[in-house]
Amino acid sequence: MNYKKYLSEISVSIILLLIVLATIFYGDYLAAKHISIRQWNFNNLLFVLPFMPLLFLQEKASLPSVGTINLKKAGWMSTFGVGMIFGLLDLIVVKIMMHPEPYTEMPPFLQPFPYSIFLYSSGALEIELYYRMMPLTIVLLINNLLFKGKYQNILFIILGIITSLIEPIQQFPEGAVWFIVYATLSGIAMNAWQFRSYLKYGFLASLAVRLGHYLIWHILLGIYVQYIELL
Repeated sequence: MNYKKYLSEISVSIILLLIVLATIFYGDYLAAKHISIRQWNFNNLLFVLPFMPLLFLQEKASLPSVGTINLKKAGWMSTFGVGMIFGLLDLIVVKIMMHPEPYTEMPPFLQPFPYSIFLYSSGALEIELYYRMMPLTIVLLINNLLFKGKYQNILFIILGIITSLIEPIQQFPEGAVWFIVYATLSGIAMNAWQFRSYLKYGFLASLAVRLGHYLIWHILLGIYVQYIELL
């Protein structure tokens, strides 16, 4: 029994849950001060909790364990940089090209700093658990248990297509045709890269891509708007 791996899996689970709890309590504190925020509550925690046990079933589903991260390789941390590239592209297209004038109030996709760090970290976790970990782990686990992994390759293709399309379709943009094409294609491309990263390095790699995107698009842009444009 690999106790070190299990300890790592437990540690990752605890850290992720602590981030969610910090978001909830920090949001309550700011709301009590009548600061306008997008608040998380314990309903969000109840949504996240049922998926957390899947963190311990990654290897049984033929996926990399969250407890066997090799930081010495180019590895999964490089995926954070790829996420930042997608965030920079959104920043250039939406803020610089489409909305160069200063905001007069905080737009809905931004939140006050430093609360934004907690909110968008928890939001990234929620999306990755729901859109990626759940379908990949459950489908591949069933395939391993019932069919001894017989259909793994075709399932990788099917799951790759589905998980790359779910979020862009559910968040289908509005506006000019060129922007709809850009937003849809960039969304599909980022989700596809997350799927590849997941298969190669594990769940945390997929999460790192989204966190890299959110760092630029939600957190750093939010700091700029809050402390420069709105002052």
